[in-house]
Amino acid sequence: MILSSLAQYYQRLADTPDTLTGFARVPSYGFSDEKISYVLVLSSDGRLLDVQNYMDTSGKKPQPKLVSVPRPEKRTSGIKSNFLWDKTAYVLGIESNKDKATVQQTPWVITQRNFDAFKQLHLTALADVDDAGLQALKIFLQNWQPEQFNQSPCPLEMVDANLVFKLDGEAQFLHQSTAAKNLWAKMVAPEDDVVTACCLVTGENSAIARLHPSIKGVYGGQSSGGSIVSFNADAYTSYGKSQGENAPVSEMAAFAYTTALNYLLRRENNQCVSIGDTSTVFWAVAGDGQTAQQAESLFALMLNMPADDSEQTAQIKPVLDKIAKGRPLNEFAPNLDPETRFFVLGLAPNAARLSIRYWLDTTFGQLANHVSEHFQDLSLNPLPWREPPSVWRLLIQTATQGKSENIPPQLAGELIRAIITGQSYPRMLLAQLIQRIRSDGEISGIRVAMIKAIIQRDFRKGLIQEEVPVSLDLSSTHTAYRLGRLFAVIERIQEAALGRDLNSTVTDKYYGTAATVPFSVFPRLLSGSQNHLTKLRKDKPGYAVNLKKDLAEIIAGIENSFPRHLSVEEQGRFAIGYYHQKQSYFESNKKADTVANESNESIINQG
Repeated sequence: MILSSLAQYYQRLADTPDTLTGFARVPSYGFSDEKISYVLVLSSDGRLLDVQNYMDTSGKKPQPKLVSVPRPEKRTSGIKSNFLWDKTAYVLGIESNKDKATVQQTPWVITQRNFDAFKQLHLTALADVDDAGLQALKIFLQNWQPEQFNQSPCPLEMVDANLVFKLDGEAQFLHQSTAAKNLWAKMVAPEDDVVTACCLVTGENSAIARLHPSIKGVYGGQSSGGSIVSFNADAYTSYGKSQGENAPVSEMAAFAYTTALNYLLRRENNQCVSIGDTSTVFWAVAGDGQTAQQAESLFALMLNMPADDSEQTAQIKPVLDKIAKGRPLNEFAPNLDPETRFFVLGLAPNAARLSIRYWLDTTFGQLANHVSEHFQDLSLNPLPWREPPSVWRLLIQTATQGKSENIPPQLAGELIRAIITGQSYPRMLLAQLIQRIRSDGEISGIRVAMIKAIIQRDFRKGLIQEEVPVSLDLSSTHTAYRLGRLFAVIERIQEAALGRDLNSTVTDKYYGTAATVPFSVFPRLLSGSQNHLTKLRKDKPGYAVNLKKDLAEIIAGIENSFPRHLSVEEQGRFAIGYYHQKQSYFESNKKADTVANESNESIINQG
């Protein structure tokens, strides 16, 4: 199903020219878009006349340009040369010196075996061609020696870069000539003894791909690429079949799905989001390209919303607000058909292979509903953010020191899967959030919102009996929730009596213990609160009375004695109760300050 959908997407891309360039968005069969940095300009008699820098210099740092070239060889091991292009180790027989002790004196070293392989391939393939450019290349390879690199027009910066060739005076590269394309078509044509079978993707009897092209661009994967389908050991084979025969996919289908996936994994296309160890690609199938692009852009926005202070956020804020409030699709995207078919694929690296984290084939309307449910589950009063948080911003709450590299492996994929499918959030997420709160003591609004979302979704799915309140619920009888509220009151009493400038607060010392084993610590905390209330009555008797009422109201709703232990879910409700109660005091202070300011202004105006 995955490979079939990708192969179909390749055909759509091939049939739809790019609006800017007018060319096909993906290369034709037998070709691949590769990063090219330099062009070797040859004379008709095979001399190296010039080296042209082909990199894109429009950004802060020069970047290689993507060029459609004959597909690369899959170099899992050994030496294999590409046709009419390659890196300097093959084309010129030199590569950078990896020996740190001698690199200053000798920045590059000779790779004779690689150059010999490149030379032999082309001298054999170009033996009978009469094209002027290809003949020039043949003469160049016959005469070139890697030792000539120092005396050539080649800059040192080009070492290890990918190179192509061009004949002096010609606009196109050598591999783009008609003669080169015809020759390459013969070279990639199936051989007579190739294995044929029924392709699992197309259902047609075709030549089977022994090795599938590499997939590049998955975050954290090998630079040479990875594979979704591969068999490289006897343990993975069956019935005497080897490599691609175990999962028969035709040469054309293998090329199509890998080319489409490599296209999607390009970050500039905005159809790929990498979070944690998972790279998520997505695409839409609609009646026209504009509708498909609108759906893809909207999903990218839902999945990875821009930073709060970005200019883009200000422009799309109305859309963000409607998504977060769970408004129907026709309110924020009236021109988008809810039945537009939409695909989401999550990939993660696994050595030379790629793991499928999740796969979704749905309609955009259903997908938008799931994302809206996610933001409704996250809703908390008061909201701890100005704009709906991105998936990355949620995940970073689980990471040690707030660093992306410390996000627990697999958690990103599991969270995105829950968001786009509407399934329960991963239990690991709740445990990780509780652990981070206990570890660093930061009971932030966004962490509490995530805890609330996890528990609330379980309630919506009928897995638990009691709902989670969005804001302070004085009528809630849930013991863990009330204990969280009680702890917030105890914290407030200490702060009112002793001030905020304490080296260590009751929260710093006892939150972790109170949230896990309440029986062992709450009697002591309540005893200390009575001492603080006695002190507070001298300075603020009215405030002391109100706080004592809060204590009494909460304790009255706790049945029997304090629990000896709280489960992970109960620890989550404890955090929610603590946050709600603490925010209620914060809001009360804000209202008091507002009233005071208005009174002062009134006195000034009367005066």
